[in-house]
Amino acid sequence: MINFNGVILDSNIQLSVNNRSFLYGDGVFETLKIVDGKILFFEDHYFRLMASMRIIRMEIPMSFTLEFLEEQIVKLASINKVEHSARVRFTVFRNEGGFYSPNDNSISYVIQTSALSSKNYQIEKSTFEVDLYKDYVVTKQLLSTLKTTNKMIQVTASIFAKENQLDSCLLVNESKNVIEAVSGNLFMLMGSQLITPAISEGCLNGIMRKQIMSLVKQLEGVEIVEKEISPFDLQKADELFITNVIVGIQPITKYRKKDFGTQFSSQLVEKLNMQINSK
Repeated sequence: MINFNGVILDSNIQLSVNNRSFLYGDGVFETLKIVDGKILFFEDHYFRLMASMRIIRMEIPMSFTLEFLEEQIVKLASINKVEHSARVRFTVFRNEGGFYSPNDNSISYVIQTSALSSKNYQIEKSTFEVDLYKDYVVTKQLLSTLKTTNKMIQVTASIFAKENQLDSCLLVNESKNVIEAVSGNLFMLMGSQLITPAISEGCLNGIMRKQIMSLVKQLEGVEIVEKEISPFDLQKADELFITNVIVGIQPITKYRKKDFGTQFSSQLVEKLNMQINSK
C-alpha cells in the first residue's frame, strides 16, 4: 500500500504520463528510516524538505506541518506492517500542467515504505571498492545540494560501477574535486582530522552527514573539517567512508591501489547506534 495525497491506495496505482516529475524531474524527495514506529532525525528531514520546496518554488500546503507528515508516514508503515524497521520514500512533485513553465505551483505527494532487515546500523559489506566517475560532473550550485527527482549523474555512475565491478563511484565537481559518492556523503580521515566537502562544493546536504559531524564534535582528539578534497588526497587518507540515512556508515576499503582500514568508521557506527537507542 502507498499514501497518495493522504489516501491509502494499492501500490499498483498508475500515475499520469503528464506527471511533471516523470516529464521534467520536477520533484523532490526524502529517504527516511523508521525504527520501532519512530522516524529517525525527522525534524532534520522535515526542514530540509520544506527548504527544498521553497528553493524550487513549490507551493507548500498549509497542512504540511511536521506533525501531519509524521502521522502520514508512520500510519502507512503500520498499515504495511513494517513499522519496526522500514525505509520510507516521501516524494513531492508539482502538479501536472504546462511545459517547462508550470501552470501553477501546487503539489501532490506519494509515500512508499519497505521493510529493512535491521533496526541498528551495521557495516553490511566487509569489502567496498570505489573509483572516480568522471564522465559527467556535479556543478557547484544550490540545486546540486537538493534531493531532486533528477538523478541522472547518479544513475549513470551506478551503471559505470557495475560495468567495472565496483561497489560505488565517487563524483567530482567542475573543479575536479571529489564531493560525494553515488548514494551518500563522503568523509576522509587524515590523522586527527575528519574531512568532508563543504556544501558549497555541490555535495548533497545530507541528513546523516549532519549527524556524523555533530557526533564527531563530541569526540576528543578528532577535528571535523569542511574543505575541498582532491583525488590525490584520497590516496593519502587513513580511512574513507560514505554516509546516508539508510546504511548509516559504509567504509571504503579500496580506492585504486590503496586499501583502507575501518577502525574509526566502525567506532562511529557503535556511537551512532548508542546515540539513537538512548533517545
